[in-house]
Amino acid sequence: MRILLFDGPGPVQVESEGKAWPPAKIVAAAGGLRANGGPPVEEWRVAGGGPLRSGDYLVRGALEVVPGGRGLLVVNEVSLEDYVAGTLGREVPSSWEAAALRAQAVVTRTYALHQRAIRGDGIYDLRADTTNQVYGGVDAESPAVRAASRDTRAEILTYRGRPILAAYHSASGGVTASAEEVWGRHLAYLVSVPVEGEDDSPATYWRASLSRTTLGQAAEALGSPIGPVQAAEVLKRSASGRVQRVRLEGASGSAIVLGRELRRALGTSVLKSTLFQIRPLSEEDGEQFVFVGSGHGHGVGMSQWGARAMAEKGASYREILETFYPGARLERLGKGS
Repeated sequence: MRILLFDGPGPVQVESEGKAWPPAKIVAAAGGLRANGGPPVEEWRVAGGGPLRSGDYLVRGALEVVPGGRGLLVVNEVSLEDYVAGTLGREVPSSWEAAALRAQAVVTRTYALHQRAIRGDGIYDLRADTTNQVYGGVDAESPAVRAASRDTRAEILTYRGRPILAAYHSASGGVTASAEEVWGRHLAYLVSVPVEGEDDSPATYWRASLSRTTLGQAAEALGSPIGPVQAAEVLKRSASGRVQRVRLEGASGSAIVLGRELRRALGTSVLKSTLFQIRPLSEEDGEQFVFVGSGHGHGVGMSQWGARAMAEKGASYREILETFYPGARLERLGKGS
């Protein structure tokens, strides 16, 4: 797997944790890049000498620095299983039950292979942030995480012989969403299913108070400069109850915005999901619109807190995967995959 760790102007420093060679300072230069003041080269690559560090990342495998993007790209080339171990520990707490960790390991592995197939022969397969999956490298590993990766080694979910889009999210709010209602794309294995036991999730119930001005700024960011918002209402919900359209009435006009776009404009940590209600302005709330919701994330695929609840009740990781990805097959990669 090839993981993008950094995309920026640089400089970039790479060093061997095992002190097998001195640190390298790499800068963008005409004709490519320079390492430690040497002549311009098209790329710089190192493998071996123990785990390698670049910026906040301590990683296994190889590191490659190439020109591109906003200056320099730092890419970690690592085995699939090391990638799974270095990601699993960032996606869920390693203290969770073994079955939940194993389910997440299979999902993480499957998602990575699905993305690699989409990107083809690009410079990298995945980004190390929430754009894809949060990758932490060696610092994210633990005995429990390594065990989950080892116990499910090479296992992936497939549909018609290909790795599925193994989407997942933190908490569903009681019911997952289908891929069709969220992304407008029908996928037979990503359908809406009920979820129980998410009560321990910090996002089971949440609220966000937003001013007229803040909502107006969000509308403007979405192409509708309507001024401070005076009224807001949900116009349409999906089959799982998620908000699809919202009407905003402003001082200078009105706008109808998509629920997922409003969430993005306001911040996904503010509106934790699109499973929300909007309370009308009241004397009690003053100038604030109050959004009351449940769940965290887009809602498609596996609920991580739902998987944890199933594991606590004795479900196996196979049962967890069958619940959240009905119709997908659990298979083992062949040699050389």
